[in-house]
Amino acid sequence: MIIRRRTLLAATLATPALAACASTAAESADALAPLPQDPDSYARPNEARVRHISLDLTADFERKVFAGSATLSIAARPDAREIVLDAHSLNIASVRTNLGETSWTLGEHQDRYGAPLTIAIASGVETITIDYESAPGAGSLQWLEPAQTASGKQFLFSQGQAILNRTWIPLQDTPGVRITYDARIVAPAGLTAVMSAEMLTPQGEPAEGGGRAFRFRMPQAIPGYLIAIAIGELAHRDVGNRTGAWAEPSVVDAAAQEFDDMPRMMRVAEALYGDYRWGRYDVLVLPPSFPYGGMENPRLTFATPTLLAGDKSLNNVIAHELAHSWSGNLVTNAVWADGWLNEGFTSYIEDRICEELYGVDYTMMARALAWAAIQAEIAKNTPDTTRLYAAGDTGSAVAYTKGALFLHTVERIIGRARTDRFLRSYFDRYAFQPMTTAGFLEDFRDHVVRGDADLEARLLLDEWAYEPGLPANAQEPQTDRFAEVETEIGAFMAGGAASAAPWENWTTFERQRYLQRLPRDLSAAQLDAVNTAFGLNETGNAEVLFDWLQLALANGYEPAAAPAERFLMSMGRGKFVAPLYRTMIGQGAWGQALARRIYAGARATYHPIVVRRVDAILNPGE
Repeated sequence: MIIRRRTLLAATLATPALAACASTAAESADALAPLPQDPDSYARPNEARVRHISLDLTADFERKVFAGSATLSIAARPDAREIVLDAHSLNIASVRTNLGETSWTLGEHQDRYGAPLTIAIASGVETITIDYESAPGAGSLQWLEPAQTASGKQFLFSQGQAILNRTWIPLQDTPGVRITYDARIVAPAGLTAVMSAEMLTPQGEPAEGGGRAFRFRMPQAIPGYLIAIAIGELAHRDVGNRTGAWAEPSVVDAAAQEFDDMPRMMRVAEALYGDYRWGRYDVLVLPPSFPYGGMENPRLTFATPTLLAGDKSLNNVIAHELAHSWSGNLVTNAVWADGWLNEGFTSYIEDRICEELYGVDYTMMARALAWAAIQAEIAKNTPDTTRLYAAGDTGSAVAYTKGALFLHTVERIIGRARTDRFLRSYFDRYAFQPMTTAGFLEDFRDHVVRGDADLEARLLLDEWAYEPGLPANAQEPQTDRFAEVETEIGAFMAGGAASAAPWENWTTFERQRYLQRLPRDLSAAQLDAVNTAFGLNETGNAEVLFDWLQLALANGYEPAAAPAERFLMSMGRGKFVAPLYRTMIGQGAWGQALARRIYAGARATYHPIVVRRVDAILNPGE
């Protein structure tokens, strides 16, 4: 068991309830608990480690930079003479410790990792203050112009996962290092700052230059990638007594209505896995350029407006992000090679929450769609990228779906009640700590297998974790709800009318299944029939529209060009954006010209994460 120490400042700020839960999970220890070396970080936390960060930053929307200071509280071995941080394109003005000025060096810059910031320390150094600015093109930050927002006001948001927070904060940017933090953020007048932390000044305080200063604290230790910020014209609506929605004023009521199942989700998750340990749970609906469906920043999930379908049909994403409050935020992968411990576990918990709220049929349809996705992922990728450990991309179906399939397989073999007891105790044992794949397997064997050779043989634990593809004990999820979908596809392909399908009575999952299972080669007449029958070019459901556009564009269907352009110009969610550009580029001169024309207008509206992906698709040699 790895023990974590909170700083004295964090302990002082914590409420009694938070202090009690954190103290049981993070008892004080003088020695630095050992961590695996993270290949994605320059930090050497086994020598000297950051424990707390205090930010004092001003958001400069004109220059598109944060300017100010970060004060780091550290712990170090007695013989340590330097601490190494991660810094990407930071303009550092000065570095000093509680003992005075100190020397520092910024190493060689690499495009992906930035540079090591090495700071000299001596015995008695407890804090380091760094005065700096972020760069205008910081990879974590997107500075939006008024035309890109619903409110017509400037907007900023960050996206730190996996290693992007080093572009606006000097820190040890590895998930194994857990820190507490507090912040003072100066925003322009008329805008509100929110962070993945408790808001101490909801209205802000007068600040220099006519702005407003907002103060925050996060007394629970979190990995650095979960520090998150957004600044804009924002409003809040309560949804229950400890959950709520943030969004721009014209969006916030729709968000609160769409996500009003959050209190029920919380009750289900707590009944299964223990108390929610983060105080509040709010969801912030960001402008459309947010690159992901959701990001599990503690206390404040960031979400895409593409979830606002109007019928709660995409609320499984909210269940997923809430589930991260246990798997990922509470117990975190030690390095990104262990990322499936976050996403796979969370996908399983998402299934459990949704089954309780929306029924077995809902969950089995979602799992069947995910099974099809993992089969496609395995088919197109090299074997090395289909292992759970070191899959390489925590955004792939391997980390999410293969990881969830592992736990569903465990549940099938040892029973649901036993699986629930283990997971609840696992989250309690390792709360506020990092975890490796090897450490999890050891813990599972200690608490579940207990030397039972027959059970070990049936579970295939090492094969799941370390071998490519799906083990022999993986089972495809089955649902009768998709049988009718297959029948309707067969009837249409045999010459029947597309309009005969009961589209209006189908759920989003059934509609997705229909579009995903139609043959990939369809004539213009067949595509016309499907489009006319179901109004696909005008659908407001982003998941259904995406599946339709993938099919239509892959067949060079000209009537899909205009809706594709509207879709790609109106949101920047990478799950939709990158595959659609890839599909267009694969369609010869017509598709390539369409992709380049749309991208020329849309590129400036996308987050840097998405820009890099699409740049690589359109210009693979650069």
